[in-house]
Amino acid sequence: MPLQPPAPNLATNTSSKVALFWLTTAVGAVLFVTFQLFFYINDYVRAQGATPAITFDPGVLWVFPAFYGCWIVTMLLALIGTQKSHWATFILGSLLVALNTLGGISDGMRDGWYVAFSAVFFITLPGVFAIAATWRHIKETGNDHDDEQL
Repeated sequence: MPLQPPAPNLATNTSSKVALFWLTTAVGAVLFVTFQLFFYINDYVRAQGATPAITFDPGVLWVFPAFYGCWIVTMLLALIGTQKSHWATFILGSLLVALNTLGGISDGMRDGWYVAFSAVFFITLPGVFAIAATWRHIKETGNDHDDEQL
């Protein structure tokens, strides 16, 4: 009698897919910030230092790693795979997508259309897919709380 492989756990597989969507969005946010810095440095060099330098108080600098670290928290919450963690992923991830998009568009209004386009392309586009995948997973599991065990 041949041995059959165990049936895949669809809840875990779906949680992994949702986490992968959020990881892609997080990488997009990092790419956006990287390109935004390149755009700024290019303008600064082209103007031969005539544009004002952006400086931050050391007490404020901790905000940037904390803010972008939330992307990792979103992905980790998605990996947990429980109903509550997916709701937290949905809320935190949607908030991050909205804030990053609005920040990128406002920077684009100041620095040029290509910055706004980069924000929409690198953050909003994958973010919409991540939000939709999370919402679909929440709707599929519904009120069935069998996946609440870790």
